[in-house]
Amino acid sequence: MAINFLHSFVAAVLSTTTVLVNAQTSAPLQFAGVNIAGFDFGCGTDGTCSASGAVPPIFQLSGIDGAGQMQHFFDDGYNVFRLPVGWQYLTNDQMTGVLDETQFANYNTLVSDCLSTGAYCLIDIHNYARYNGQVIGQGGPSNEVFAELWSNIASYWKNETKVIFGVMNEPHDIPNISAWAESGMCSLVRLQPFGKLAPSTQMILLPGTNYASAKTFVSSGSADALDEVKNPDGTFTNLIMDVHKYLDYDGSGTNAECVTNGIDDTWTPLATWLRANGRQALNSETGGGNVESCINYLSQAISYQASQSDVILGYIGWAAGSFATNYVLSQVPSYSGTSWNDTLLVSMAMSPRTNKFVVTVA
Repeated sequence: MAINFLHSFVAAVLSTTTVLVNAQTSAPLQFAGVNIAGFDFGCGTDGTCSASGAVPPIFQLSGIDGAGQMQHFFDDGYNVFRLPVGWQYLTNDQMTGVLDETQFANYNTLVSDCLSTGAYCLIDIHNYARYNGQVIGQGGPSNEVFAELWSNIASYWKNETKVIFGVMNEPHDIPNISAWAESGMCSLVRLQPFGKLAPSTQMILLPGTNYASAKTFVSSGSADALDEVKNPDGTFTNLIMDVHKYLDYDGSGTNAECVTNGIDDTWTPLATWLRANGRQALNSETGGGNVESCINYLSQAISYQASQSDVILGYIGWAAGSFATNYVLSQVPSYSGTSWNDTLLVSMAMSPRTNKFVVTVA
């Protein structure tokens, strides 16, 4: 069965360092971070990307100081950066699992900049479970091609204990969610690059459908489907559910104002399911406009997540990197004189130095 492929992957890249699931009333979150976008620019929600559309957040390539941004955020208590990249960028617009040497080297510069801060670095393929409009394993690229892509990616960073593998950004309108979990996910990476290596110290993030919606994670069938993804020994160690949550009126993350904290209809039922099933989740995209409503609601959401930190590991804001400072959800810090200046939402709600909800911040 296809699930055997995941067993091979897990044997190669999962952690021996267990993230324990112990019910608790309140404790610091394990992670707080920021998306450092740019390598994903030019990608649409149909999985159509153009390598030439990317704006790498690398000073030598674009004038965008992604390294400086990450160091600033790390100094402020953040400990993880999500690094979105288009599949097409990594393969130079070829529908293959073979990495283009030059393009991959460019992306690796960003990963290296991230690792140099001491933070965790989340590799995120930003293609919505598609390649040029076609769903992986369901009319689009075969599971074998997708497995080859991840095989090449994971084998490069298999010894980096602070690299996290984000399988896919925001799958949506998936014809068969079980097929995505059992085929697209479980045939993810073949055994060949790893041989008989012992498990490493890396997490794998597993996204459901509906744009990885935290709100519909259970009702969409994603929870049941992804609950079947397990380690070879039947455990869930470091297999983390990947969820997103925006707080604007339609949950799209395209509006400046926030209208909810999401606690009652999203985080409480999600935490209940996670705890009942012994699973954990990471909110790898969240944010809002630099306005009072989002400061209030994001603060409430983060506080609640900290109260559920046995099952909710943390949050990663969207987004900094190559975005313009006037982007509606901008978390891009501005540089003036000799210092970085944060956006209002970051400084008032999302910064670990402000909210005190992250384990690495005193």
